[in-house]
Amino acid sequence: MKVGIIGLGAMGFGMASNLANAGYLTAVYNRTTEKMVEFIVENLITAYPTPQSLAADVDVVILCVSADQDVLSVVGAIAETLRPGTVVVDTSTVSRDTAQTAARILASKQVAFLDAPVSGGVEGAKNGILAMMVGGEADVLEKVRPVLETLATRIIHMGPNGAGQATKAVNQIMGAGINQAVTEALGFAEAQGLDMDKVIEVISGGASGNWFLQHRGATLVKGSFAPGFKVALHHKDLKICQGMAVQTDFPTPLVDMTVVNYQQLMNEGYGEEDISSLYRLKKPD
Repeated sequence: MKVGIIGLGAMGFGMASNLANAGYLTAVYNRTTEKMVEFIVENLITAYPTPQSLAADVDVVILCVSADQDVLSVVGAIAETLRPGTVVVDTSTVSRDTAQTAARILASKQVAFLDAPVSGGVEGAKNGILAMMVGGEADVLEKVRPVLETLATRIIHMGPNGAGQATKAVNQIMGAGINQAVTEALGFAEAQGLDMDKVIEVISGGASGNWFLQHRGATLVKGSFAPGFKVALHHKDLKICQGMAVQTDFPTPLVDMTVVNYQQLMNEGYGEEDISSLYRLKKPD
């Protein structure tokens, strides 16, 4: 299978590298030329001038873009040139409605669509160990599973189109709660005058240990917030969660609080930092 990827941002770059190393990747497109040049110099993969030209030359198109409108814009563009039987896999984080709309647009061109958002951060994308939650037809997933296994070690079929994105919303809400809990707890520990390295070491090995504490605890207590997962992107994702919750009249007080906190960080110029910069609002003065 010839695979093309559209979007070489923080996540897409690592994913594309793994596809290239596995011998699947034949085409890349990125809106920002500099990033595309950087990738093709490192990997000797063909860069395409437009999404449409890329889509015409591959069997599988993988999308890794930022927002709902970006996904729909790209899908609308590539629908002009995709061949029937092509599969489009969207690894972006968008709403369930957007995924279902994209699926309908592509179905009219006899093109299959999978909404396949991922979790695992930049590290997971770079190392090919993401978790992938997939919405769409099960037989389509099986067709492209060998390609996706270069990106993710856990690939779960969640149901029809939109189910992948709904599951990712669950993930993003849980991530917000973990961020709130870890940063508040470590702020409390600092206020108690504890040795922070020892706190992180001992709690990481107990019932309250978690990935975020293990991978972000040591850096956040030192005031280092290199992304990771940017505040502005998690804020965007949580706004999506809020919109989905309204549709089912489901209360999300933790999400609402985190959206406010992130907006404060963004207003103060920290939107491009890792979400662990929530510690800025939690640590003792």
